[in-house]
Amino acid sequence: SCGPGSGKSSQCEQLAKKYGFTHLSAADLLQNELSSLSERSKFIKDIMECGEPVPGGIVLELLKEAMITSLEDTKGFLIDGYPRELKEAEEFESKIGEPKLVFCLDCSAESMNSRSLMRNQTSQHSNAETIKEGIEGYYQAAKPLTAYYERKTQLFNSCTHLLT
Repeated sequence: SCGPGSGKSSQCEQLAKKYGFTHLSAADLLQNELSSLSERSKFIKDIMECGEPVPGGIVLELLKEAMITSLEDTKGFLIDGYPRELKEAEEFESKIGEPKLVFCLDCSAESMNSRSLMRNQTSQHSNAETIKEGIEGYYQAAKPLTAYYERKTQLFNSCTHLLT
């Protein structure tokens, strides 16, 4: 559970390397699927072009496929960008299993905004208004998700500036 621009992908890459895990990024899996030209990729492209979030069930399918592919070559998985809301967490547990540990990279809205704007200068990511909406949406979804994982499993809550 981490907001946009919190540094989750960077942290996952470092942790995966250090502990021999496979890092699965929901965003990367979606990009890979889009380049595959499959029927599912056409559906994802249509959704994204409308500015809508890709349904969690599709992301879960991509995660499950990637996990099955890497199962024999890994000590475990670090997943970033999923789940984004409580419903997705419950679906993940019913279809894949309960996570052993959940990281919440606690990052201020100001930090997420400035990091996202900086990233926007070097890539074709979102504009300032879209970034603001993404951060607001994250905070709305994060509270119940964080509370859920505090009850269900070990939750590690950390400030990202301490890890970078």
